[in-house]
Amino acid sequence: MSNSHYNNHQQHHNNYQQQQPQHSNSNGDDRNEEYQQQQPVHYSQHYMNGHGMRIKPLDNVAVPDMCLYCFEVLDCELNNIEGPAVPMFSNDAYPLFVTWKIGRDKRLRGCIGTFSAMELHNGLREYALTSAFKDSRFAPISRDELPRLTVSVSILQNFEEAQGHLDWQLGVHGIRIEFFTERGLKRTATYLPQVATEQGWDQLQTIDSLLRKGGYRSVITQDLRKSIKLTRYRSQEIQMHYKEYREHLERRGAQFGKVQC
Repeated sequence: MSNSHYNNHQQHHNNYQQQQPQHSNSNGDDRNEEYQQQQPVHYSQHYMNGHGMRIKPLDNVAVPDMCLYCFEVLDCELNNIEGPAVPMFSNDAYPLFVTWKIGRDKRLRGCIGTFSAMELHNGLREYALTSAFKDSRFAPISRDELPRLTVSVSILQNFEEAQGHLDWQLGVHGIRIEFFTERGLKRTATYLPQVATEQGWDQLQTIDSLLRKGGYRSVITQDLRKSIKLTRYRSQEIQMHYKEYREHLERRGAQFGKVQC
């Protein structure tokens, strides 16, 4: 990876973060405890306990080219190559997450995103790199790991204020909770919709895990769970393995008479 090129990206990233709420990782706490006060979230109709819930259709936003673009951004960064070109998919603004996994068992390698609506071109470029290099739970992704990676892009929509800690559906909603720690500090944490089902958790297990990830260390009581402010949302997720990315590059090179070594 080119240190100078990445440092330029980081300078842009730091400048951006002076103006925006900080990013979040999907398996843990938001990096900004005051996020809820800074970021307005527009909610729609409330529903009780997730029963008889009327699910609104999502705008069709996520496309495979978004994963391709994230791979191109990371590939260029790791190999000190200029690029990539401006992508052809929509540049509308949405909250988003980029997730990197590695190996056949798809172990988590980095996942960071934002609840602020960002134009997709800049947002995916920024978080493809941020999740690859700046997730504090992991060492930065190396060039040797690239062929074993899978990337997932999650576009977030339909934010709704829930009426309780169980007012959401497993496998349908991502959740973001706001709560107070034992010391009275406000904390937030989020899970994308797929996390609970991938782990085999029920709703209570998911809530309790999210409290722990958000920094709550004492005994978790029912009163604590009921005190949570919960926001549910939905996500379009699309993923691509490195092999698919390379195949696409080879087809594109053949189309324009180019040969890659």
